[in-house]
Amino acid sequence: MPTDLTIHQYNPQPGLGRHLVLDPRSLAYRRPYDGQPLRATAWEPRIPVLDQRNLLAQGIRTAQAYGLDADVDALASCTGNAATALLSILLTPEQAYAASLNTSDAADAEHFAIGLYADATTCDQWSDMTWPSQDVGSSGLGVAKALRARGLIDQYGHATTAEELCVLLQTGPALMGLPWYAAMSDPGPGGFIDADSDWTSSPLEGGHEVCITALEDVALVDGALDPARTVLRFRQSWGAAWGDQGDGRFYLSTYLQLLEQVDIIQPRLDGVTP
Repeated sequence: MPTDLTIHQYNPQPGLGRHLVLDPRSLAYRRPYDGQPLRATAWEPRIPVLDQRNLLAQGIRTAQAYGLDADVDALASCTGNAATALLSILLTPEQAYAASLNTSDAADAEHFAIGLYADATTCDQWSDMTWPSQDVGSSGLGVAKALRARGLIDQYGHATTAEELCVLLQTGPALMGLPWYAAMSDPGPGGFIDADSDWTSSPLEGGHEVCITALEDVALVDGALDPARTVLRFRQSWGAAWGDQGDGRFYLSTYLQLLEQVDIIQPRLDGVTP
């Protein structure tokens, strides 16, 4: 295992299972901002909104499917869920079928996400614990490695600034790992997780992974990004009743507030057929 990793572990709980893991070798793969125009973009997942918190109601029996002693109703599988939403955008229907990702059935797609979560915990070599033996959470880096190990992507890059994040979203969706505060779980109108101006004062609940699907509004002041008015949309994995039909939004200024504990990874499929 590399000795120069940056690791920030959060207390995993059902629905929140992301850890921050940064590898300087991986972070070298960034798409720098060189002043190109930034435009509003949107990338729509081809799967229903997933729900990692109500497995039994979906008919997902983890004991039989994954060799557990008893069924569980929720998992800290947000990295697998976010990556599955992203993958449904990257793959054509034929590629998704070949990868055993059923894009028309939410329960089947959730099974795929759980399996991807298991792979991600194995790829997180900084930890000796893996799922299904233990629901330990995983990292954005781990699930990106899992996608590559399956041959579903051929590369992944990072963003470490607001401008770099917006550049990535010009070409596709991205995974975002972030610390999750209690106020974010009860979003405002439109699914804004930062609608409460005092959200940073609410308790830290854990670490979470989401799939950023859109740069909805790009606001500029004198040609520079205005983070307070630039809006991003993400796909959540807590069912269609959460937020705006399963989606959430936040301002780019929130990303900047959380920057020290955020990681942005964009898996890409440029030349590989699954």
